[in-house]
Order: sequence, then C-alpha cells, then structure tokens
Amino acid sequence: MNIYQEFTDKIKKILQNVEKIPEDADLSRVSVEPPRDPSHGDLATNAAMVLAKPAGLNPRELAQSIANQLESDPDIESVSVAGPGFINLRLTPKFWTDHLKIIVEQGKNYGAGLVGEDMKVNVEYVSANPTGPMHVGHCRGAVVGDALANLLQFAGYDVTKEYVINDAGVQIDVLAKSVFLRYRQALGEEIGEIPSGLYPGEYLIAPAEALVAEFGNKLLELPEEECMQILRDRSVDAMMDMIRSDLELLNVHHDVFFSERTLHEKKDGKSAIDRMLETMRERGFVYDGHLPPPKGEVPEDWEDREQTLFRSTEVGDDMDRPLVKSDGSYTYFAADVAYFQDKFMRGFKRMVFVLGADHGGYVKRLKAVANAIAGDKAELDVLLCQLVKLFRDGEPVRMSKRAGEFVTLREVVEEVGRDAVRFMMLYRKPEAPLDFDFAKVTEQTKDNPVFYVQYAHARTYSVFRQAAQEMPDLDITDSALLSADLSLLVDEGELALIAKMTEFPRMIEQAARADEPHRVAFYLYELASDLHQHWNRGKELPELRFINQENAKLTIARLAMLRAISCVLSAGLGIVGANAPEEMR
Repeated sequence: MNIYQEFTDKIKKILQNVEKIPEDADLSRVSVEPPRDPSHGDLATNAAMVLAKPAGLNPRELAQSIANQLESDPDIESVSVAGPGFINLRLTPKFWTDHLKIIVEQGKNYGAGLVGEDMKVNVEYVSANPTGPMHVGHCRGAVVGDALANLLQFAGYDVTKEYVINDAGVQIDVLAKSVFLRYRQALGEEIGEIPSGLYPGEYLIAPAEALVAEFGNKLLELPEEECMQILRDRSVDAMMDMIRSDLELLNVHHDVFFSERTLHEKKDGKSAIDRMLETMRERGFVYDGHLPPPKGEVPEDWEDREQTLFRSTEVGDDMDRPLVKSDGSYTYFAADVAYFQDKFMRGFKRMVFVLGADHGGYVKRLKAVANAIAGDKAELDVLLCQLVKLFRDGEPVRMSKRAGEFVTLREVVEEVGRDAVRFMMLYRKPEAPLDFDFAKVTEQTKDNPVFYVQYAHARTYSVFRQAAQEMPDLDITDSALLSADLSLLVDEGELALIAKMTEFPRMIEQAARADEPHRVAFYLYELASDLHQHWNRGKELPELRFINQENAKLTIARLAMLRAISCVLSAGLGIVGANAPEEMR
C-alpha cells in the first residue's frame, strides 16, 4: 500500500470536480510526496502548480480551492497553502497508527508486488569474459545487477537473472593457448617468461594440471585444431567454475548462463545469426552497402568495400553497423543483434543490461537494436557502472599476487565480508565513481552504513529479548502484536518512525521503475538513523523507552512498532543481498 499514491488518487478525484479544469487536462504530473522540510507537514502536492494554467486560475487560488475540499477528509488533521501554490497536509495520528497495523500484518511483504504485474524482465549483468577470476572491476556491476534483479522481483516483476558467456571470441583462443603453455609446464617443460599477449595469472595452473590428469601428454600429439577445441572447452569450463565460485562468495546467483557460441552453431544448416540476418533483411534493416571512412585521418589499411550492414541509423544510432568481417565471419555486433532477438523471442518485455562505464559508447547502438527488433513491444535499459578504487587507510591498494594484474573480487570479499561489499557497492549511484576503503567498511560506527543499518535491525531484536527477561509474563507473540492498541503511540518520534516506514513502498516503486537499486541502501540508512535517534531520546526520557514495566499495553504497542521496523529493514537488506542479523557483538 503506497499512501502517496492513495492521496494522489484522492486529489485527482477532487480535481475532476473543479469546473474550470478541462476534462482532458493532463493529471499525470500531479504528485504527492514528503515535503523537503518536515515542519511543513507530512505530505505535499504540486496539483495547483501544474493545473493552474490549463484551468486559467491563479495557482494559490486553485490551491485554496483544493485545500478547502481536503479539510473534510478524516485522515487529514490540517491543510495549508504555501509559497506560489504548494499544498501541505498534516495527517492525523490515527492515520499513522492505523497504517502501522497494516505494516505489522504484512511483515516482510510490506511494499511488495505493487508495480510489476508479473511483466517478464531479463537483467543481464557481470558477463565477464571467461578468461580469469572475477576482479574488483566486475564486483560493482555484479552487485548492482543482482540488487536490481532482487528489487524488480520484490516489486512484482517476473525476473530472470542472466549471464552471457563470451565464449566465441578471439580471447578464447588466447585463453586456450595460455592454458596450453601451463599444460606443458605441468608436464615438466621449462616455459620461461610468459610471452606477451598470453594471460600470465597463476590461476591457469590448476586447469592445466587437470588436463594432465585427464589426458597425460596426449594433447601434444593431437592435430592443432583438435587440440585447440579441447583446450577451448576445458578452459572455458574451468574459468566459469571459478567465476561461479567467486559470484557465490558474493551471494550472486544467475538463473541462466547463455553461451554466445550457441548463436554461431549451425542447426539445420543455419545459425541463430544466419536466421536473424534473414529476418532483418526482410524487414529492411540488413542491406549490402558501403560505409564512409572514419572521420579525421583515414587509416592506411582502410578498405572501401561492399559490406553486410545493419541499418541502425533509422532507429537512433549514429552510423550503420557492419555485421560481417572481410574474412566472412560475423562481427561481435551481429552476435549482439541475434542475442537481443533471442531474448525478445523468449518473451521478455523489458531487458536491462548492466555494463561497465567503458561501454558508454555502446548504449546508443543497443537501443537501436531494441528499436529495430522489438519496436514499442519491449523496453531496454542500460546501467553503466563507474570504476571502483580500492584504498586501505587512504592509500591505494596494490595489485593481486595471484592474478598478476588486478585485485580479485574474492580477495576483497574474504577480507571485509560479503555484506560490507554489497552494501557499499550500492551506497553511491552506479554512474558515480566509488572509493572503497577496507578500513572504513569494517568500522563499527555511524560512518559505516552497513554496520549502522544491521545494528539497527539487531537492536529491534534486542528489545524483544529484554522484554522477555524483564516482563516474563507479557505475551509478545505475533498474535499479541497484531492486537496491540497502537493508538497509544502518540510521541512525535514514534509517529515520525511510522511515517518513515510508509515511504518504503513509494521508494520501491520509484526505484524499480528507474532501475535504481541504490535508493534502497539510502533509504535503509535513513530509517536506521531515525531509529537510533529515537533510541537515544529514550536514554534521556525514560517515558519513551520501549519497555515500560508499569504499562504492558504501551510496551506491546511499541514492540509492534519495532517489529514493523525490523520487517522493513529485513526486506530492504534482502534486496541489497545482505544479512539482517538478530544480534551483533
């Protein structure tokens, strides 16, 4: 239940009865949200501001007219018109405590399933080349993608988490040759320094030793292509096992691992890319033509030749894109088009790609592909994740010894823990650079967001344990909480906590529609901060403490409020992918 949408609907109904507002007036811009300054009230609406012009009225005049009708609403304590025409509402304490009962009843499902309507959504994230272990550069996209998928699922979408295995490119041949070098080393050969162009990491030793265990020295005797095919298959399998293990450590699990190679494989004489080209040629999006030379200085090896091109300029791209290389093989872009078509044919109405910031130039062509294949029958969103810089006490962290070229995801998670990594990767917008300091994320202070939020959740449970000790005869079961007299909650801090909880469904809806899982982390910190502040007030004012041995009914009411807070925090932490501990020491 989204109270902001509830009051938006109420105001729109009032607007329909204002004679001077045209029947066809656009009410979509009318919104209700928390005011920037809480002293102005509980809710604020821009209705008069956006509709005054089509109604031919002064904004304040229209605002006062709307306010006069809102005053009779039993849920509203007071209405005021501010500034050029904003309308501020203050709700009754009864409204808040009645809504608290709804939160207690719905528990961890509060705010769930309000917008998705089971729309099929595909979220593709990580999709790192299967050439080595996950590094910290992959970490942010993995967390953002996984949290987004969790968010969409919570909001009511039918979500598939997908990983594309890029197992059809040149990098796989490089991987196979790199493993073959380590295979020869495992057989006792002195290989010397790793040649430039091959992967130098020690992580290739284990796959090479596995090949020795399986084949002995037989791979040395096989024809080159037969040997290379075995090396490709075994190497990719070994790398994907490593990647899955790394992702498991981060609590990231994909539903589908899609092999790019399957797009190239022939079935009944044709591959998926062949079929895509036929379909898109029939629709006028594939043609044979010439591309202009690159802007600026023309390279010496520039070849003006007829090519098979994708007519992407008709659907928003800067230039048409080649689909076939000069040697007759397909370009990466051709596989991307076929892959999107495959997703669309699988019934997805919304596709989200979570990519690194270095893919920024690829967004426009992806959107062009979506427009060509799906038109208005599917949505495409692209999230770009900026770089993560690692620090320790303010000093940059050096490269990994094991990987040779980068810090691995596993090293980061094993040092600071999964929860800290996941929460902190969401505690900045994905498009903003992120500084990750190992020392900061392990501090037990307010400056460490994940600790602050988890501590708030643990605190709610500590009160229940304390109540069981101090008031052993008090019934604190869920049924007792559901029947609590919540009208006893009258303190401004208690009502503010309830009001903050009612923002959760609105935040979920907005975050899900905008693909912004970082909003969940921000909200959790704000709710935790409000709880900690109210807790501290109880230290100074004993009458505000959650347990009152002289008043069992008030204690039950406050415990019900704490149960609601713990459920909202737990649901949010579940979306983030972090634990909601019941106790912290």
